[in-house]
Amino acid sequence: MNPRLLVLSLGGTITMVPGAGRGIAPKLGAAELIASVPALAEIAEIEAESPLRVASPSLTIANLVDVARRIEAAFADGADGAVVIQGTDTIEESAFILDLLVGGDRPVVVTGAMRGADAPGADGPANLLAAVRVAATADARGLGTLVVLNYAIHAARFVQKSHTALPSAFLSPLAGPLGAVIEGRPRFFMRVTRNPCLAAADGPPRPVALVKATMGDETHLFRLLAESGCSGFVIEGMGAGHVHADAAPILGALAARFPVVLASRVVAGPVFTETYGYPGAEIDLIGRGLIPAGYLSGLKARLLLSLALRETSDRRAIGEHFAAYA
Repeated sequence: MNPRLLVLSLGGTITMVPGAGRGIAPKLGAAELIASVPALAEIAEIEAESPLRVASPSLTIANLVDVARRIEAAFADGADGAVVIQGTDTIEESAFILDLLVGGDRPVVVTGAMRGADAPGADGPANLLAAVRVAATADARGLGTLVVLNYAIHAARFVQKSHTALPSAFLSPLAGPLGAVIEGRPRFFMRVTRNPCLAAADGPPRPVALVKATMGDETHLFRLLAESGCSGFVIEGMGAGHVHADAAPILGALAARFPVVLASRVVAGPVFTETYGYPGAEIDLIGRGLIPAGYLSGLKARLLLSLALRETSDRRAIGEHFAAYA
């Protein structure tokens, strides 16, 4: 018997065709996408839904919390896996939210396309077929949420979009992909251990600002953060987690009032915790109350903080969430 899969389409380039005006826009739904790939019927029994038809920059954290709840309900009803279709601009964020919120062993796979549905060489059908194959295999169980595009299988915690146009736009710079779909079969070359999940039903996400430190920054923006209305902040420091020396006391004062997480603006690698001791370096900032993000990018650190703040604003408790990514 084929596995049962829930396929949810949120929109994105994979669903886009020309409209009345210039350019392409989201039009197709999950049922139409599935009908365009007849081979899917041989792999799984698919329940198709289209809760949204939007470009992925318009997705919100709350939208993905709703998606997580829908997947949990499907799993409770016996579904063996889930595939989420959306635009590639925010796939790395959506996938990480689902990785944080959907517990258990059953696979969740996120996919999309870099080319519109009517483009020559459209990659959407191949990506959807590969994603369903991954979601349907027992080998994908226990790995959390995965991202499948261009035949590569990525862990949600590592994947990043690295190019605006190429079908090979997605990379996992820190660790590499977990595997690939080759000759129609998902092949896993390494595995990751699941990190603790948060509850999907703990209320709305809290507003968190992400701010990048830049050379010559005169700290004006950092001084405004306390009055921004946000519940927490993520600072993308230079290098291994560093800011201008003049910014350190400002961020320390901010951390005395709000949870402030220190990430790195570098493509890959963890924030340091005990190497550099000059003013504005990681030892100084952590000593002032900033929470190291581990190897999470600023984008993903923001999501974890936003969702963790639903439960607590205690710095130590939040630090424990980030310690899983150290």
